[in-house]
Amino acid sequence: KKINTDFQLKAVQNGEEKEVKFSDLLDRKTIVSVYMKNNTSSCDRQTLDLAEHSDWFNNKGFNVVAVSKDGSRSHKNYAKKYGINYTLVSDPDYKFAEATDSIVDKQMYGKTFTGPSRSAFVIDTDGTILATVEKIDTKAHAEELKALIESL
Repeated sequence: KKINTDFQLKAVQNGEEKEVKFSDLLDRKTIVSVYMKNNTSSCDRQTLDLAEHSDWFNNKGFNVVAVSKDGSRSHKNYAKKYGINYTLVSDPDYKFAEATDSIVDKQMYGKTFTGPSRSAFVIDTDGTILATVEKIDTKAHAEELKALIESL
């Protein structure tokens, strides 16, 4: 499935806040990992696991991008605090989740709401989804993605 990549987002790359078109992030095959919020236990496990293995993905020819609704300032501080060396994208309007048709119903504290699923996508430079992890294992996120990439 090919997705729409023609939308603007704010990103933090190499400590710099910038406005980017999503398609510009796809200068090579890209892993996009969706998480909910910076500085929360399961999300931190997910993002830090990727940071720990980002060299492996880079050596295989893949960019790593993590997407949440946090703002650029939060992402900048988060990357600095944890030494995250891949791109963090702010998507408060769920543009990426809409493009990938991954908005789901969620429940928290007895309330139901919609939001992006905690999922990951391997996307080619033209916006074609090559593979998907529909429900991320936060404790073994890098391993599940490595296995997925090796299977492509």
